[in-house]
Amino acid sequence: MNTQQKKVGERFDWNLCLILFLFLLVSITAISSAQTSDNDPTNYALRQAVYYGIGALIVGIAMYFDTEQYRKLSWFLYGIGIFLLAFILVAPERIVADPDIRSWYYFPGFGSLQPSEFMKTFLIIMISRTIVEHNDRFFQKTIKTDFWLLAKISILTIIPLGLVMLQPDLGTSLVFIAIFSGLVLVSGITWKIIVPVFGTIALIGTAALLLVIYNPEFLEEKFGLVKYQFDRIYTWLDPYNNPQDEGYNLIQTLTAIGSGEITGKGYNEKVVFVPEQHTDFIFSVIGEEYGFIGASFVISLFFLLIYHLIKVALETKDPFSSYVCTGIICMITFHVFENIGMQIQLLPITGIPLPFISYGGSSLMGTMLAMGIIFSIRYHHRTYMFASDEK
Repeated sequence: MNTQQKKVGERFDWNLCLILFLFLLVSITAISSAQTSDNDPTNYALRQAVYYGIGALIVGIAMYFDTEQYRKLSWFLYGIGIFLLAFILVAPERIVADPDIRSWYYFPGFGSLQPSEFMKTFLIIMISRTIVEHNDRFFQKTIKTDFWLLAKISILTIIPLGLVMLQPDLGTSLVFIAIFSGLVLVSGITWKIIVPVFGTIALIGTAALLLVIYNPEFLEEKFGLVKYQFDRIYTWLDPYNNPQDEGYNLIQTLTAIGSGEITGKGYNEKVVFVPEQHTDFIFSVIGEEYGFIGASFVISLFFLLIYHLIKVALETKDPFSSYVCTGIICMITFHVFENIGMQIQLLPITGIPLPFISYGGSSLMGTMLAMGIIFSIRYHHRTYMFASDEK
């Protein structure tokens, strides 16, 4: 019995558990300090701790299933996710948190739930299964079979992507694109297809950006876009052009992070006001109160997490698990890069939270679901390895 318990303990990913615990400490500390409004009695730090508790439960449930079961459940999970994304667009106003931005379901006594946060992981599982089954079926690859794989991955991505854009939610839409891009790059599709396709997309994106900057009238006339839709781009390039409106958040965020200097002002000593600082702009709290050292620690913690996930992807001998790990790595990396980048004016501002740290139940629980699958991959991989040794 003791031997079996030891094996179970060895199969559990204690390193990942420690990393998540450190994120918990950082999140609770930063959120508790970000609460500066006397008009809002909500204890966001306590609620975040509760969300972490629910997240831990999700991890435990996710660990119970092995990767083969996730593979079998992929169509079911994907279908549930698509249904939730589609239904929220037509749901009665009483069950949505905001009728104008239909991204959250509202549950009295619990709060709101954003289905797109879970759809990210469901999409990763679905695409991973598609890649594995395609590569198993077409062992001899050709341009035609690679195009067919790209088409299947594209269709699977376009459906939830379109539904999220209708909410509208630009930030989450970009996450879906990041997941799609990362999995296409490792899917085995020849570079003869990837380079022209991604190159064309990059050229179109660059041309669109230049048109927004230098000739927005063309986009208004030809595509029916309205000039205010470009405000995020203009704010990103020059926030001081409209410092009291669109540029206010970015200016305050840059001021807060810069004022922290090397060591920061200390816990609960911030003086720069940033709206909604406990959610998407939580990194500005860390930068102001703990300075360059504190910000570097948080970034290093994310590097450590991503390094660990890469190790898991390389060590597993199951292709499906490797693709799932890759998708999760792309999801988290993009979240971190975009969230921190938008707060230091490296990227335009979008509604993307900082994983594990920003306040938010849906975001945290969706990310913990992804971590639960990583725990499952490690746990059940060890099971198979020990089983073969005993033979």
